[in-house]
Amino acid sequence: MDIKTLKSFISVASHHSFSGAARDLNTVQPAISRHIAMLEEELGVMLFIRNSRQVKITNAGEQLLHDAKQIIALADNAKSQVKRAQQGQIGELNIAHLSSACLTFMADLVRSYSQQYPDVHVTLFEMTATEQIEAFKDNRIDVGFSRPLPSGIIDEFNSSNIYIDKLVAVVGQHHPLAEYSQIELGQLQQQKLIIFNRDEAVGLFDDTIMLCKQAGFSANIISQPKHMQTLLTEVAAGLGVAIAPYCIRKLYSQGCHFLPFTDAHKAIPTQLHVKRANDRATVDAFVALALHNKAKIAKSMA
Repeated sequence: MDIKTLKSFISVASHHSFSGAARDLNTVQPAISRHIAMLEEELGVMLFIRNSRQVKITNAGEQLLHDAKQIIALADNAKSQVKRAQQGQIGELNIAHLSSACLTFMADLVRSYSQQYPDVHVTLFEMTATEQIEAFKDNRIDVGFSRPLPSGIIDEFNSSNIYIDKLVAVVGQHHPLAEYSQIELGQLQQQKLIIFNRDEAVGLFDDTIMLCKQAGFSANIISQPKHMQTLLTEVAAGLGVAIAPYCIRKLYSQGCHFLPFTDAHKAIPTQLHVKRANDRATVDAFVALALHNKAKIAKSMA
């Protein structure tokens, strides 16, 4: 009992005629008769009562007609769903992001994607750079917006710059440096420094320490918060001065001033990461959309 045979049966039942079914299916009447005979032999029942004037469906035929229509509908739906899955129109997409680096554009980007692919279930995860690496290892996320990956795993991923940020000093509104519009990094030599936790962003931490050494001093680190919002709160409370990416100004930053450095120009990329082994069309479609919107994203973070 295959799909082609069932379609012949449904057509005969619909037209009450073997010749009408043959015309409907663009075939010859003997082929239709053979399909019905095969079905009746396989099922051990009579599906139609034939005479010279009409073809009448039996009670057994009525039951098969009901089930056959459902089988055909399921088969057609399966074909459609397979094609939609191949095109990335259905499925799941798990996206991780650094909240401080993606705050202004993530909602719009996901909204645009969901409008194009409404049947893809999207889940967002706020994760640090280190958390994203672990989530990729466990296949808990498909896409990550983060900092450049460690050299030991970079070959496992396709990574693209989304926008380039810079390091700035963050001082409280009552701090003496708040009167400046920009400063040299060396002016922080005597300051108590707040730097984002190294366990959560190794590259960012190490780059900051290196820049301080190049400026001629060792950083006097008094706090390493694990959340950028905590870092801003500590600065606003007067606990110290922070060195951090400029993007964090998009968080709640009342009481904080952001001062560019005149002599410490370190590019801080926000990158999109996807495993090279990815073979999911939902992921490919999202990546294409994100890369298409790079200029818009960069403008929103400028």
